[in-house]
Amino acid sequence: MEYVDLYLIHFPARLKGEKRFVFNGDDVIPLDMKGTWEAMEECNRLGLAKAIGVSNFSCKKLEQLLVHAKILPAVNQVEMHPLWKQTQLREFCSEKGIHISAYSPLGGVGVIWGTPAVLANQEIKSIAESKGKSAAQVCLRWAFQNGVSFLPKSFNKERLKENSEIFDWELSGEDMKRLNLLPQKRVALAEAYVSPNGVFKSCDELWDGEL
Repeated sequence: MEYVDLYLIHFPARLKGEKRFVFNGDDVIPLDMKGTWEAMEECNRLGLAKAIGVSNFSCKKLEQLLVHAKILPAVNQVEMHPLWKQTQLREFCSEKGIHISAYSPLGGVGVIWGTPAVLANQEIKSIAESKGKSAAQVCLRWAFQNGVSFLPKSFNKERLKENSEIFDWELSGEDMKRLNLLPQKRVALAEAYVSPNGVFKSCDELWDGEL
């Protein structure tokens, strides 16, 4: 492989030593944002990464990054679905020319921190029934009409096919209004990064109040 299309900083923090997926808040150390981004920019200049970006960055953390950035992040990949619209972050990124990519656009069903609440939401199911579509299709179409890309995950052929069938119909203005009025709650709190003695002492601090 000669290059990657997109190279992201997965999370605005570092882990001690060889820690990977099993860690706690005491294993977290501050991210050298300036140094890390300069290395990412060098990858871009060398043609090793066609585009560079970030993931799980709040407005505040993006502001900190942009102070040093010579190349703007192409993408901020974040949790986004009708129960977590990311309105403030989307507006900020739009102003800065940063594209939003939605991970877990169906609520992260199947992962340890995910929730079935998105696909089980009665308002979403009601809209889906009125359209002859699935709740998942409504969520993906909602994301599409909000101008974001999205990353649903499935190994099921029928679901993969279903997820692709969202481009020949649309949600009405009233549908979008109903979805945009749904109560909001972040699902992926990333509590593993939080510790009373660590870099982030609360989820509120980790996400800079964007909860």
